[in-house]
Amino acid sequence: MNKEGSAMKNYLSGTRKNICVMLMVLAAATDSYAQPLPWKSGILLDEFIFEKAPFPESHAATIAETPGGLVTAWFGGTKERNPDVCIWVSRQVNGKWTAPANVADGIQDEKLRYPTWNPVLFQVPGGDLLLFYKVGPSPSTWKGWMKTSPDGGVTWSKAIALPGGYIGPVKNKPVLLANGNLFCPSSTEGNGWKLHFEVTPDFGKTWRTVGPISDGKTLNAIQPSILQHGNGKLQILARSRDRALIESWSYDNGETWTTPTKTTLPNNNSGTDAVTLKDGRHMLVYNHVLPPGTEAKGPRTPLNISVSKDGRTWYAGAIIEDSPVSQYSYPSIIQTSDGLVHVVYTWRRLAIKHTVIDPSKLKLKKITGGTWPGIKGYTAPVATEITKDGGE
Repeated sequence: MNKEGSAMKNYLSGTRKNICVMLMVLAAATDSYAQPLPWKSGILLDEFIFEKAPFPESHAATIAETPGGLVTAWFGGTKERNPDVCIWVSRQVNGKWTAPANVADGIQDEKLRYPTWNPVLFQVPGGDLLLFYKVGPSPSTWKGWMKTSPDGGVTWSKAIALPGGYIGPVKNKPVLLANGNLFCPSSTEGNGWKLHFEVTPDFGKTWRTVGPISDGKTLNAIQPSILQHGNGKLQILARSRDRALIESWSYDNGETWTTPTKTTLPNNNSGTDAVTLKDGRHMLVYNHVLPPGTEAKGPRTPLNISVSKDGRTWYAGAIIEDSPVSQYSYPSIIQTSDGLVHVVYTWRRLAIKHTVIDPSKLKLKKITGGTWPGIKGYTAPVATEITKDGGE
């Protein structure tokens, strides 16, 4: 056999080996996917909103269902607090997300520009899509702004300034109550962390405030989300510096609230979100992480889903992300008209991810004493600080 023939024989032999290896890998992968992965039951899809973007960092995503499909927004730029940080929007069209579009910035004039922060989307039933966001050098100096879209996020109005002292929903979506009030969960950070609500009966034309309901001294809590228990009974769950999620209750459609107290669920001083499902249950997305020692802040991983019937007893449902490389944070959660649940969240500050969950397929285990329950075949990773958990 000549050299060319020998070379060809070796090439074909190597190719066959590579093909065999590929087939074994595929077989193994197929077999592993055939078996339910621990804490993944009910998770139907996990995807990135974008693959390429004109900004290196992104954070604080929000999501809404419009008549034309899903819309998500977040802030992105060089780095949180940098003046080039803008609000970006992506729409789901035919099952795919559109490229990020810059819809709001913090330009004040030719010489002054501030960063934008924490967008929040809300679809008015039968009306416009609302986009709330903040502009300012820091959370204690935020000013609230709003834009509206008549076509599900394709086009946007000019920026509309909220009244002085108002910032709108600080991180999590508003809730439209049966009495017509759009209740925006909000908070301030300037003189202690305090919880309050900003209420509009006409989708942003006029406003009033309820609260603050906390003094920023006994407990330090911000960024609440609202759950609805029926007959005017509401509950908030909020981020805190106190190593636990904070709750408060209202029995009169949010006009008065109980003194905020700690729940049994841990909080790592990072944002959470929650939603009341169509079947009356409540779903919470958060980092089920107790900070180390006596510290107030912990790694932002894993990212968990819990479910409750009454807002007090919680059941572990799923783990969306559990890599030891933090962070997976600042989630936003909604239930769409088809009954599925959608979560968007920060992925290591580098991207925004989207997860779809079928709540009927979650395998729930009771959370006792604030400890995530063990499950056969699953070991929780030890978080690392490869990605810094800084900023908001």
